Amino acid sequence: MEREPLVPGILIISHGSRDPGWVALVDEAVAAAAQTITQATGPVPVLSSFLEIVEGRLIQDGIDELLALGVTDLYVLPLFVSSGSTHVDDIMQAFGQPPAGLREGEFEPFRTGEARIHPGVPIDDEPEIAELLLRQALDLSRDPAREALLVVGHGSIEPVFHERWRDSLRRLGERLREGGGFARAETAMLLPDEAAARLREMRLRQPGETVIVVPAFLSQGYFTSTVIPARLGELEYEYDGRAMLPDAAVPRWLARQALQWMRQAGG
Repeated sequence: MEREPLVPGILIISHGSRDPGWVALVDEAVAAAAQTITQATGPVPVLSSFLEIVEGRLIQDGIDELLALGVTDLYVLPLFVSSGSTHVDDIMQAFGQPPAGLREGEFEPFRTGEARIHPGVPIDDEPEIAELLLRQALDLSRDPAREALLVVGHGSIEPVFHERWRDSLRRLGERLREGGGFARAETAMLLPDEAAARLREMRLRQPGETVIVVPAFLSQGYFTSTVIPARLGELEYEYDGRAMLPDAAVPRWLARQALQWMRQAGG
């Protein structure tokens, strides 16, 4: 039997926000990724949707728009930092994927018609993002061999998800350490509250080392500007609070993931 022609569609999902600046950052990254994808393959619908808050731009809205365009195969790419995010698990369960742990997803199943669903994966320690964070760390560096990195992520206290956060941050930290020639790299989560204790340990163990704090966050805002500095208090460290967006590495990662899926799917 002749195979049904594949009509691909790409749905990039990120967390919602009341801040229009956040929405604009995501939309700009997705638009840049879509341009790269189209240049490589010809026109492909690439939509940005949000987990919550952004009215008219929620996940089901994006699905409906892609289905209306005749999409037969839907690639769902979560624009989240870690596979330890419970939000990613909620999204994927609603697309019919098995749960990552024992927790039940928070969303009702999405209406996807006859489209085949192809789940993507979050950033974790992907090379484009590791290179981005390394550039930012090196901007604060004077002598990497005498410096240590503390990579800070949001984290989770949920079983399975805590371990996923821990492992992805450790892999990311190792990429940064090796790429920049730093003395060592440690990691900490905000949930649970580990950052100050980890930094204090680092300072006590090697008081002669400078510690550069690297936030593993998509956008600058409350966590990078307020929470991390507040948690670290008066401890000594180097930090500039920069996040991943609007760096061009993010749309490069999005485009590579989508193009890789399209090659595998035969689109």
